[in-house]
Amino acid sequence: MRSLPLVSWGERLRAVRVDLTPLRTSRDFRLLFYAGTVFYFGAMVSYVAIPYQIYTLTGSNFAVGAIGIVELVPLIVFGLYGGALADHVDRRKLLVACGLAQAAFTAVLAVNAFRDDPSVWLIFVVSVGLASTSSMQRPSREALMPRTVTHDELPAANALTSLGMQLGVLVGPAVGGLLVAYVGIGWCFLIDIGALAVASVMFWLMSSYPHRAETTPPSLAGIAEGLGYALRRRDLLGTYLVDIVCMLLAFPVVLFPALADQVFDQPQLLGLLYSAETIGALAATALSGWTARVHHHGRAIVLAAAAYGGFIALAGLMPSIWTVALFLAFAGAADMISGVFRGTVWSQTIPESMRGRLAGIEMLSYSVGPLAGQVRAGVTADLWSVRAAITSGGLACMAGVGITALWLRDFWSYDNRTDEHAVAEREVRRAAGES
Repeated sequence: MRSLPLVSWGERLRAVRVDLTPLRTSRDFRLLFYAGTVFYFGAMVSYVAIPYQIYTLTGSNFAVGAIGIVELVPLIVFGLYGGALADHVDRRKLLVACGLAQAAFTAVLAVNAFRDDPSVWLIFVVSVGLASTSSMQRPSREALMPRTVTHDELPAANALTSLGMQLGVLVGPAVGGLLVAYVGIGWCFLIDIGALAVASVMFWLMSSYPHRAETTPPSLAGIAEGLGYALRRRDLLGTYLVDIVCMLLAFPVVLFPALADQVFDQPQLLGLLYSAETIGALAATALSGWTARVHHHGRAIVLAAAAYGGFIALAGLMPSIWTVALFLAFAGAADMISGVFRGTVWSQTIPESMRGRLAGIEMLSYSVGPLAGQVRAGVTADLWSVRAAITSGGLACMAGVGITALWLRDFWSYDNRTDEHAVAEREVRRAAGES
């Protein structure tokens, strides 16, 4: 009887750990990766500072929540416009211009914060400007990434991009909290300005990636063309709907203060709840090497999204805040796995001429779902209970994801080896020497 070869733990670990190949082989991906990480770090430092400053100036929770309200319309309008713009202009230059504009807006926040009597209305006005320029920039960043690596490296590149973002999301709020506590709010904005400047320099150092074909200026017709393309592609539609379903039905973040304070009477551990999902996402990304060997991306997205809902549901039932955090970490890992595969589908199948507009649409699915999810969770908790709102949301998420998979069978059966759009894009990249 032939004996099977023994596999060492080192070999097993190498098979699952995050694939660093894009960082080794592509200078431009390295620049994009480090720029994105620094960008998210700075943004999250300000993310802590702005709500805290508004609360200290007004004492109103509604005023804090109103920041999200005033940012919603600019996010939608400039996200779609930025996507159309990214399909026409030099994306690298657009990244730099938007980064410098954000630095200028943040400088206004810094000057305001160092005043003896900071202006509340100015914070709201500048927040609209920041939301506009940030949402205009993101489609270019996401549309540019596939050009910096080969087609086969896209799964690893998506995982690494997510890793950089999660590092910024985890470290940024911690640094912001320390700055607010010990040196003042204004220093948070100064750190963000520095991060934006560094990121903009890195964007500028990248190579130019001209559009492969003739482009048309951004217009409502062009945006409508992108929306129509997304709706016709059932595999793309599935990626958007699954994400929206998860965030709408199971997004629990707005309930964390009540969970820590009212349910467990441990408000000092509130930060644990906020960081748990990010820690889980980081762990999943660090062990994401196996994702490159998966080809049925639709099934992977559905199963990971359903697992997210299941872990959220279990978190609502846990007897201690520590076990709640553990299941939130599991949920964060599942959400990150779903996100990696969603990003891979987008990167491997969307034509170069449509990437900006589709990235703008994707940004809306990222943003609208959590905002609506906060409203759903808050209303359910007030009508029922905090625990019930979390658990019922997780169960509803599982059901919603299952219904989506049943409705969009093309999405469930997606295989990147045979999908017509993935095959066509692979051939286009090979012909352009980007295979």
